[in-house]
Amino acid sequence: MSYRLILLFTLFFLPLSIFAANSNNKFGIHLAQPNTEEFSKVKELVNSNGGDWGYITLVIQENDRNKEKWQDIFDQLRLYHLIPIIRLATSPEGENWRRPETKDAQSWVDFLDSLNWVTKNRYITLFNEPNHGREWGGETDEKSYAEVSLEFAKKLKEKNPDFFVMLAGFDASAPSWSPGMEDEEVFLRRLSLDKDSLQYIDGWASHSYPNPGFSGSSNGYGRGTVRTYEWELELLKELGVNKELPVFITETGWVGNEQKLNRETVAEYFKSAYENVWLPDARVVAVTPFVFDYQGDPFLEFSWKQHNSQEFYQQYYTVQNMSKTKGEPEQIEKGWINFRLPTDLVVQSTYHFKVKINNLGQAIWDKDDGYQLNRSESVYPEQSRRVESVKSVEFLFDDLKSINPFEEKEVGFTLKTNEGLGNKKIKFILQKDCKNILESDPPAGGWKINILPLPTAKFETSFFPFGSGRGEDYEIQIFDIEDRLVFKKKNISVKKGVGELKNIQNIALDELYRVVIIKPYHLPRQEFVVFKKDDNKIKFKSMLPFDFNNDGAFNSKDITSIFKK
Repeated sequence: MSYRLILLFTLFFLPLSIFAANSNNKFGIHLAQPNTEEFSKVKELVNSNGGDWGYITLVIQENDRNKEKWQDIFDQLRLYHLIPIIRLATSPEGENWRRPETKDAQSWVDFLDSLNWVTKNRYITLFNEPNHGREWGGETDEKSYAEVSLEFAKKLKEKNPDFFVMLAGFDASAPSWSPGMEDEEVFLRRLSLDKDSLQYIDGWASHSYPNPGFSGSSNGYGRGTVRTYEWELELLKELGVNKELPVFITETGWVGNEQKLNRETVAEYFKSAYENVWLPDARVVAVTPFVFDYQGDPFLEFSWKQHNSQEFYQQYYTVQNMSKTKGEPEQIEKGWINFRLPTDLVVQSTYHFKVKINNLGQAIWDKDDGYQLNRSESVYPEQSRRVESVKSVEFLFDDLKSINPFEEKEVGFTLKTNEGLGNKKIKFILQKDCKNILESDPPAGGWKINILPLPTAKFETSFFPFGSGRGEDYEIQIFDIEDRLVFKKKNISVKKGVGELKNIQNIALDELYRVVIIKPYHLPRQEFVVFKKDDNKIKFKSMLPFDFNNDGAFNSKDITSIFKK
């Protein structure tokens, strides 16, 4: 009796279009345990020599579904530019793995959807080698696997179409030895895979091991070789699956020991398989050999890391030195750019402002990854003929540095106005590689700025205990609300207690500033002022003649300076 597995393409050519559009780095590795301390060494392996955004296969067990733990893992993978392929697993029961049930699907889906994934594609493989009885509760069962996989795949895709679902990788060399093992071809034929039944599967996970004994040639053909996936794809076509499934070789590799193969030979086999088989084949998306680090039985001989050592076997260094491609996986870009900025600026001035940027997507916004803040400009009001275009407004934005998902930061920019008067509407734009990915969209539709003539202010000053201010040696300093000096003018003339500060630069009208008046041998005075377009007046308190050493304060040094004179 055959059982139908309702599992393949909702959009038949979606996977092909995804990988045709973006450059892809096929190199990857399989980790038995998600040890975050090893991620940097994984990056040095798969993203070396021109590479970027390689793959890493990780296993999540049902008793390890800790959101905080796995979100931290994903965040570190994001930092190291490693794309996760997640294999689902139940939990051990004696010598077997517990057989999953359809009722398990919803809790898995809720957990997986709660994570902010590294890339838009959320790669999932549904369990492991179900043609091994020990992987399926003690005995193989095609009907059970069909029902469970259908339920998981359907709920994942319904929850979020970004889940990229694959069936489990199979053991292509297993014999037909019921109930402990089943031949992969027999197993797949009993599933009755065809284009009508496979709606929810997006790719094909393959365990393309070089047999016999994990010691076969790197040039082998057919089932039980590094080209096992080719045999599997041909079998799928024979079974009625006519779509070109992208292939993820999530397990492969040779055993390394002196009785079978020494590590130098293993290294050469990997190099040959990559160069002659996997890399030239456009159907292969990723290759994650098994296993990066395993320090005991039964997989010690597959480990790329040496036993009880921080060093690696030769295959690590050989693969590391191979030329690679800079991958460009699609990531969801979401967030907002917000600001509260003054609207009335003046000509011939320099301003230092900030906007707030909040990252709600998947990427890390950083200059080194091609991200930058920019702006677009337009004149407003659009229908008014009397508006003069501001042609000489210059922007210089600070570099973006490590704005992580769900993080908000302020980004500074410098704006310079020249002599042009008029109005402008500014939109702030986040770009990656000069392509717009996010625009500011406040209710007003942008930052509307008016460029106005330089203002003038009259001020009054006097001496303590009596007398109107006078002299040619007054200085005025203006500070903004962040206490930055924005304007300074020396040698201002004051007659009969009145002076005039002309052509005040670098200020925004209707904003609060601290204005300080300075005269030699007098303590400074200050007032807080909101400048207007016209009729600016400042009245300072009487200046005290107690700053004998001209340091801007009255202290013991002033007394000492009297005697020195």
